[in-house]
Amino acid sequence: ERCILCRRCVRFCREVPGTGELCVTARGDRSIIETFPGTPLDNDYSMNVADICPVGALTTRDFRFKIRSWFLEEVEGICTGCAKGCNVYLGAAHNKVYRYTPRRNDEVNETWLCDSGRLSYQRIGAPDRLEQPLVRGELGVPEVSSVDAAIASAAERLRGLVARKGAGVVAGIASGHASNEDLFTFARFLEALGTQNAGVTLVEGDADALLREKEQAANGAGARALGFQDAATLVERIRSGGVDAVVCLGHDLLDPRYLGGPEALESLDSVIVLDSHVSALERVAHVLLPARVAAEKYATFTNAAGHVQRVTPAVEPDFDAYPEGELLARLGVALGFEGWRGDWEARGVSRSLAASNPRFAGCDWEGVGSTGRALGEPKA
Repeated sequence: ERCILCRRCVRFCREVPGTGELCVTARGDRSIIETFPGTPLDNDYSMNVADICPVGALTTRDFRFKIRSWFLEEVEGICTGCAKGCNVYLGAAHNKVYRYTPRRNDEVNETWLCDSGRLSYQRIGAPDRLEQPLVRGELGVPEVSSVDAAIASAAERLRGLVARKGAGVVAGIASGHASNEDLFTFARFLEALGTQNAGVTLVEGDADALLREKEQAANGAGARALGFQDAATLVERIRSGGVDAVVCLGHDLLDPRYLGGPEALESLDSVIVLDSHVSALERVAHVLLPARVAAEKYATFTNAAGHVQRVTPAVEPDFDAYPEGELLARLGVALGFEGWRGDWEARGVSRSLAASNPRFAGCDWEGVGSTGRALGEPKA
């Protein structure tokens, strides 16, 4: 084959003889991909370019060279970085999540994913994961404990306090990051304990007109549907000394919208924390129990639009960690709650939730399917 300009073989064609100009068929030894001059690719959705590249030549710096993509098991799940609940595939191998990629769901995120949500997978195996139960000893120093011993210690503290002052001095602080099943169990736990002091902490952040929601908690809508009110009023009771014990899910209580720091909890009789990551609550907690994150459990979450979606375990923690609901169930058994059992199973709890709450009818783990289902309307 010859060049249409210089008539030389295209294998050797470099320039048109006598002109110094390259032939249109000239070949080089490299290609450089650039953005249009003066128009940088700099926004919170830039990593979607790698998804739409038709040949896979464009890759993200975060994932590049970590592992061959064909070694990954793509597990269906959702991004829990905000209340949007974008559908994703969790690329997992060797019990580790390597990346999130968008999963098509036209009712939620179509086929897109924001960069901050895409990178939120890094929190799953982060170095600050809470890996060991801690119990504050007689000297006031947190000591490593077994899960069973920590639950027994928490039960003993709550039992003694309720016997002395009644259940009205105990408050439950839920987290909008906890699943519907965990929150349903938490509501039942507080009811069995005999306290009506319950609230949910909902952190906020930057939002946009595309996918990012202002509410950063993945399940704030689910918490509200289960009857949890914003914890701001309850936090004021804690500050004023009207509460002697707190059972807390997660560490969103430390958000500036609420306490801002753990100092207000230092004088409490009992602070029991179920959390997945280390936080300043460790300084004041009497019992600290490691919990699982969404990528490590069967669960459902309700996004800001009232769409109930499910997650499936993509990995297993390398340490003893359990869903918040299971830890609460075991704590209920230790407290002697009638009818409570320690063999908590998320999909069974999901069916119980759907059967007992009309808004969640048909929205159990099996019922929502892979693309989710709308939450029922509240009664007038």
